[in-house]
Amino acid sequence: MGKGLWGAALAGAWWFGHASALAQGMEPPLIKGQWERIFTEEFDQPKLDRSKWTRCYWWDKGGCTNLANKELQWYMPDNVSVADGVLRLTARPETVTGHEGRTFDYTSGMVTTGRDYLERAKADRFATRYGYFEIRAKIPKGKGLWPAIWLLPSTQEPRPEIDILEVLGHAPDVYEMHLHYLDKKKDWKSEGKNAKTADLSADWHAYGLEWSKDAVIWYLDGKEMWRYTKPEGISQEPMYLLINLAVGGNWPGSPDAKTKFPADFLIDYVRVWRRAGP
Repeated sequence: MGKGLWGAALAGAWWFGHASALAQGMEPPLIKGQWERIFTEEFDQPKLDRSKWTRCYWWDKGGCTNLANKELQWYMPDNVSVADGVLRLTARPETVTGHEGRTFDYTSGMVTTGRDYLERAKADRFATRYGYFEIRAKIPKGKGLWPAIWLLPSTQEPRPEIDILEVLGHAPDVYEMHLHYLDKKKDWKSEGKNAKTADLSADWHAYGLEWSKDAVIWYLDGKEMWRYTKPEGISQEPMYLLINLAVGGNWPGSPDAKTKFPADFLIDYVRVWRRAGP
């Protein structure tokens, strides 16, 4: 998640489609071979399962944010809730004091399967090298909102990064897909693609990512949207999952008078499979 900082190259592609069996909870039908489920979260408990999720980046100290992107929110635990089988990440206009006494004009919510500051010497709650990820979600819309689903390395380094989903709230009909990595010279590189879709904020959608040694493939409701096969840019190390609703920043810009708050990024389920056979 870092379009504003790293400037991925984008290309448009038109797409109109319908929800597939993926969104209805079936095993992924598009992937050949034998697979096993290695992570399941249906959010069917009355509160967030802390054995699976943190509520901030690993540098959490009573809250956190991403200063590199000049985001306007301070992530707080109270902005993360679970009810009726749905995870809710809520952004609000709310003035709080965060990093080094800095004032933030918004609060919001995020979750990760990584670890927090006090756990930094331990293993992530969940991480994998390769797999098929599927997250059924409903995004918010509005200028300045930036929902994202992404992967970061267990080393707690900022690279490599795979962005399963990014959407700018003022363009909810554009599905953004990116990855960021260090090249052989240790320079930061970014590649990406966007796809024109129906308004993604109008309904629930299944966002899928197949990550293997040789390719990273993005799916929307079971339809392939982008296939990346350049060896240099494909992560070969364990990564953990992040889901967040950012507000403002270099890329989306600030909210305006038409942006409706509170804004909610809703997650129905998170499921991950790993190849178990040929």
